[in-house]
Order: sequence, then structure tokens, then C-alpha cells
Amino acid sequence: MILDKLGRVAQLYDLYGPLLTPKQQEAVRLYYEQDLSLGEIASECQVSRQAVYDLLRRSEAALEKYEQKLGLLAGRLDHPDSRQTAKGMP
Repeated sequence: MILDKLGRVAQLYDLYGPLLTPKQQEAVRLYYEQDLSLGEIASECQVSRQAVYDLLRRSEAALEKYEQKLGLLAGRLDHPDSRQTAKGMP
């Protein structure tokens, strides 16, 4: 379940990351790509741990909202060629 969420957020970030604010992009990158804890991100960004938590939740909600409206990830998953590529097939 956790890996599913991590994978989904990573895929959504790949598609819609540029639509997030710079602070949101940094928080998502540090948390999901660099695997930093909320406390580590808070220290690095000089904000509270709660602020980082809230920023990540808003970022995830924004990514899901973009997917709901644009459906690029769903389109990729429905396309037969994308499934083969995801499994390592040409």
C-alpha cells in the first residue's frame, strides 16, 4: 500500500510537477525522491515539521486534482504500449 502511494505520487509528480509551486516541488522532491523525513525537510527549509506536512498534503492533493482534470496518468495506464514499456519490454 505504501509503495503504491509512493509510486503514484512519483508518477503524478513526473507528469504534473512543473505545475506545482517551487516550494511544493522542493518538498515533494525531498520527501519522495531523496527520502528525507519531515523533520529533516523542516530543518533544511527552516520551517516547522507541521508546515512541511501541510505542504506535502496540499501538493499531493494538487497532483491528484491535476490528474482528475487532465487524466494523463490514466491515459498512460490504459495505453497497451505503456504497459509493455513499464514491464521492461520494448
